[in-house]
Amino acid sequence: GALTVVAGAASWSIGSFLSGRLRMPADPFVATVYEMAAGAVALVLLSLGRGELRGFDPAEVSGRSWLALGYLMVAGSLVAFTAYVWLLQSAPLSLVSTYAYVNPAVAVALDAVLAAEPITTQVLLGGAVIVVGVALVVTTERPGRRATTDPQPTPSGTGASLGGTR
Repeated sequence: GALTVVAGAASWSIGSFLSGRLRMPADPFVATVYEMAAGAVALVLLSLGRGELRGFDPAEVSGRSWLALGYLMVAGSLVAFTAYVWLLQSAPLSLVSTYAYVNPAVAVALDAVLAAEPITTQVLLGGAVIVVGVALVVTTERPGRRATTDPQPTPSGTGASLGGTR
């Protein structure tokens, strides 16, 4: 299990790094579809190879579980991942990577509000570490990596842009 988590985090990091260097569809929705479809195919092949569908009966799954799965597919995947892909195209990677720190804090807050989960001293201390970490990343970011729409004048003064979008 731990190796799977490490492999997943490494894959996510490598994909985020490469997304700024590989040719990607301009539309973040199209990019999201390609990336999610590739992930789905890989996971289906892995689950079939491991025999995880033997004995699975969809009728035994509760309605609440199907609703939870639907919510995760829409909010957790389609909406959140599309926003992430758009951010990868629009913001510096170091700023985008703060999702890894912010998402757990948001999850804890939602758990406290929606599921009445207790917020302990340990949870608050962890949240403070997250906030400090995000603040350090955001305040030390080098300028000039964001997409710009202002054309930069060429040395000849023609007004053609010298730079790309990143």
